[in-house]
Amino acid sequence: MVPGRVVSAVTTAGEPDPGPPPRYRRGRRVAAKLRRLAIRAAALLACATAGPLAAPEPASAAAGAAQSGRTTETATGTARTAPAAAGPVEPYETAPDARPVTGGTGDDEGPLLLPGTYTDTVAVGERKTYRVRLDGTSNAYLSAVLAPPPGTRVAESDGIRIGLVSSGGTECSDSTNITFDTPVARPVADYATRRIGPGRECQKAGEYRYTVESVGDARDWPVEIRFMLEPGLRAGAEFPADTGDSYPTSAPGMPSGAPRDVEGGTGFNDAPATGQGAWRDELRPGESRFYRVPVDWGQQLFLDAALSGRGPGDDLRMTVFNTARGYVESADAAGRDGTVALGTVPAAFRNRTASSNEIGAMRFSGWYFVRVTRESAGDGGQDAGDGAAPLTLKVAVTGQPVGAPPYAADPLAAGFGITDADREAAREGLTGGESDRRATMRMIALTGFGTGTALLLGLVGWTVLLRRRLARTPPPPWDPAAS
Repeated sequence: MVPGRVVSAVTTAGEPDPGPPPRYRRGRRVAAKLRRLAIRAAALLACATAGPLAAPEPASAAAGAAQSGRTTETATGTARTAPAAAGPVEPYETAPDARPVTGGTGDDEGPLLLPGTYTDTVAVGERKTYRVRLDGTSNAYLSAVLAPPPGTRVAESDGIRIGLVSSGGTECSDSTNITFDTPVARPVADYATRRIGPGRECQKAGEYRYTVESVGDARDWPVEIRFMLEPGLRAGAEFPADTGDSYPTSAPGMPSGAPRDVEGGTGFNDAPATGQGAWRDELRPGESRFYRVPVDWGQQLFLDAALSGRGPGDDLRMTVFNTARGYVESADAAGRDGTVALGTVPAAFRNRTASSNEIGAMRFSGWYFVRVTRESAGDGGQDAGDGAAPLTLKVAVTGQPVGAPPYAADPLAAGFGITDADREAAREGLTGGESDRRATMRMIALTGFGTGTALLLGLVGWTVLLRRRLARTPPPPWDPAAS
C-alpha cells in the first residue's frame, strides 16, 4: 500500500470501475486478435479459390495478342489468339523440356538416353548413335521427328533411317525409313521398337543401341528424339484376347453444325486437343498443322478434312500418328474436291501382333495425332503465295471404351492412356500448355482451399479453447497495490 493513503476495497459511488485485472484483459485482447486473424484467413481462402481461375488477362498482353493475329474463342469463351494469315509458315516447335544431345559416330559411342525428349541434328552421310538401357519386361519406343525449316527444298526420298539394335547386333525391329514422299518439307516421324512377346528378338535386359542415319540429301536438319517405356503385363497375366475383325469401316455419322475455331500446332508438342465435333482452321501453301485426339481402348477414330478455295496443284494430305509418334496411316485429296477422309481400326493391345501397320500401330489408349498438310505444286509449295485457305476438320470417336489390359505398372505415368482432364481438354480445344496451366491453377486453388481451411479451423479451435479456459478461470481478487 502507498504510505499515508487509505483506500477502501469497495469502489466509491461515482468513481470509474478499474475493470478486470491485467491478466484477464490480456486474454480478451488475444481472443480479439484471433477473431481478426480468422476473418483474414477467410478472405485469403476466398481469394485462393476464386482468384487463380478467374484472373483477367492483362490489358497489355491482350492488346499485343490482338495486334499479332486473329482472336478466337474456345467452347468456354476463353479468348485465344491465332497468328495472322499472312507471313511465313511457322517452324516445328520442339518440346519445352527437350534436352540437346550429340549422337556418337561409333557403335559403342553416344550419350545414354533416359525416357524423355531430346534434340540433335543430322547431316548428309551421317549416322548417329545413342545408348538406352532396357529391362526385360517393358516395351520400348524410340521415335524420331525430322523437321526441316518450312520452305526447305526436299526430294521425296530424303529423310532418315532409324533402328534399335541389341549389344550383340540383333535388330529389335525392322529398320524404319522416315521420308517426305513429296517435295514438301513437313515434319515426318516414326519409331523403332523393342516389344516383349513370345518369339520376339531383344527380350533380355541390357544396353541397346539406337541409330539415326541420313537418307538422301539431309543438310543439318533438326531431329527430335522421344524415348518412351510402356509397362509390361503383370506376371502370370494372360495376353489380351483378340477383339476380332468385326468393326465399322465408317463412322455412323460425322459431326454437323457450325465448326469451332482452333489453331493447329506446328507439331506433336503444341498440338491442341480436338475431340468429337467440327473444327475450323486455315492452311497456307506448304503448311502442316497438328491436332491431337484422345482415343480409349476399343474406340475408333474417324476424320474428314476439307480445304476451301484450293489453288491449282493444291493437295490436301492427312496423316495419323499414335501415342508414341508411330505412323498409323494417311490419305490425300489429290485430284478430288479438296476433301479427304480416313478411319482407324479400334485401339486394342492385341493389335501389336498384326502384320499390317494400319492395325499394328493402333496398339495404345492415349492421344493420337493428326497432321494435315496443304501441299502445292512447284517449289515445295512456296510459289503459290502466302494466302491461307479455310480448313474444316471433323472428328468422330466411336465405340464404347473397354477395360485396360493388366499392366504391371501405371501406364499414365509413362505417357500412355487418357484421363478425364484429357477428355475435357479435347472438348474445349485446349493445347497441351493450356491444359497444363489449367491443371496448375486448379492445384493452386485446391491447395489454397486446403491451407486456408486448415488455418481457419485451427484459429477457430484455438479461439474456442482459449475462451473455455478463460471461462473456467475466475478473475482473482483485485489487489489495490497492483494498480
